[in-house]
Parts: sequence; structure tokens; C-alpha cells
Amino acid sequence: MAAIRVVIVDDSPFSIAFIRGILERNGLEVVGEAGNLDEVKQVIHETRPQLVTMDMTLPGTDGLECTRAIHEIDDKIKVIVISSMMDDEIVNEAKANKVSGYVQKPIDEDALMTAINRVMASNELYRFLSNEYTRIFKEALLDGTNKMTKTLLNFKEESTCNREFESEGLSIIVGIIGKFSGRMLIDLKMETAFKMTTAIMRKEPKNNDEVIAVLGEFTNIVSGNACSILNRMNKALGLRVAPPTIMHGESVHITAPDFPTTTVKAETEYGDILLNVGFQRGDGQWM
Repeated sequence: MAAIRVVIVDDSPFSIAFIRGILERNGLEVVGEAGNLDEVKQVIHETRPQLVTMDMTLPGTDGLECTRAIHEIDDKIKVIVISSMMDDEIVNEAKANKVSGYVQKPIDEDALMTAINRVMASNELYRFLSNEYTRIFKEALLDGTNKMTKTLLNFKEESTCNREFESEGLSIIVGIIGKFSGRMLIDLKMETAFKMTTAIMRKEPKNNDEVIAVLGEFTNIVSGNACSILNRMNKALGLRVAPPTIMHGESVHITAPDFPTTTVKAETEYGDILLNVGFQRGDGQWM
């Protein structure tokens, strides 16, 4: 963070001192301050920061007008609003005015630095995620299978995949949102799913609906555990999972996403499981 140059926009000397203390403790360089629109324009012209922290309530103006003025000078400058006001209407207005993040007062140091990490460390964060996600999702699948079925699995093949494929019979897809969006997919034969359900439930399932429900929850647990591990490794990721989408039957084709994914085949005593997971580059969900 040492290379990041920051301007603080706030009309409160206390808030400026408090925010400055947080930023400097965390290695950021505060290069200027401003308390009204004219001061904002002047300090941005003079210092050309990479990041601006922006109060919403300012004399004769507001944070959104100041943000627009900043982006007229340099649209690459990131703006994070720090305000006591935070409701749906004002957050939506901030999004529409190209605000990159929003933190509510009273300021929590951890929350502010997490927001700054999300906004400013996008490239580094994506590289971290790209390097780690395959290993973490494999570990989560291994751990989930071990704990829920009391058996182990062996990973056989691993490859990059960017094309559609035909399901073996049952596909469960979990969408992932956060700093970066993505998906995790598990695909297997219905026979394999039936045997896994029997092991998980310690009894044979009543019907295919029960098999589908159990494997849907199994997939949800695996994806949720993997995202939790990644979040603990770097909380700026902010990954969360959506409810699973389940497809089954003959001739089910799984469409390839618009981003590369990793496909891993795992061998279990119940049959093979295909794990497919990937994330797309970009700013992802607005935080």
C-alpha cells in the first residue's frame, strides 16, 4: 500500500485527523486535504492522487458533485465515500456517480482498509485468487467427501476448460459473487449420486428428488467452505455463494462461462466426480 497516494475530502478537522491516522498507520501516503469543491479541484490538480476518501456532506456542495469534478480531471482516480449517511437511495446515487466504495461513520479501521484493498488491489487480488482457487476448492471437495461420506477421493486429471460439455447425468452449479464473480460446478452420474446420498444419509434415498436435494446441499457446503477459506486468506475477496442450480437428465449440455475455468476429475469408491471452477477478472460486485 506504500505507493498509494490519497487525498482526504472532509470539512471536519476531527474526521480528517482520524482518517489520516488510519491511512498512515497502514502505509498509505496522504498527499492533500480538502473541505469544499474549490479546494477539491485545486488539490486534485496539484497532487494527482490515486485515491480520494470523500465525505458526503460538505459546505455548498456534496460528495457526488465533488466526485464528478474529480473524474473530470482524471477518471482513473478511485473515490471511496466515508459518510454517516448510508441508505439504499444514497448508495445507488453513489454507484451512478462512479464511486468505488462506501464506508459508514463511525469509521472502523478494518472496514476502511478492506474497502481500500478491494478498490486498489484488484490486479494483485485477482492474481492471488487465480493462484489459489483450484487448490482450495479441491481441498474443500476432499474434506467434504471425507466428512460426509467417511471416504476419501483421489484426483486424477486437471485441465483448463473454456468449452461446454455434456453432463454425466446430474450437474449442480453454484454462482459465486464478491470482489470477483465466478462459479463452481459438480457433475456426476445419477448412480454415483445415489451411492453418495446413501453414504451421507446412512440409508438409501427414497427417490431421485432426495438424491438431488442431498447432492445440492453437498455442493453448497463444498463451495461455501472453499469461499470461506479464501476469504480468511484475504478478506478483501468477500466471496459469497448463491443457492445452487441443479440440472439432471439425459443430454444435458453445460454452457461454458465467459471466463476460463479449471476442471478436475476425482475418483471415489462411488464413481467419478467432476469439479469445475473459475472466476472472471473485473471489478465484480460493487462494495
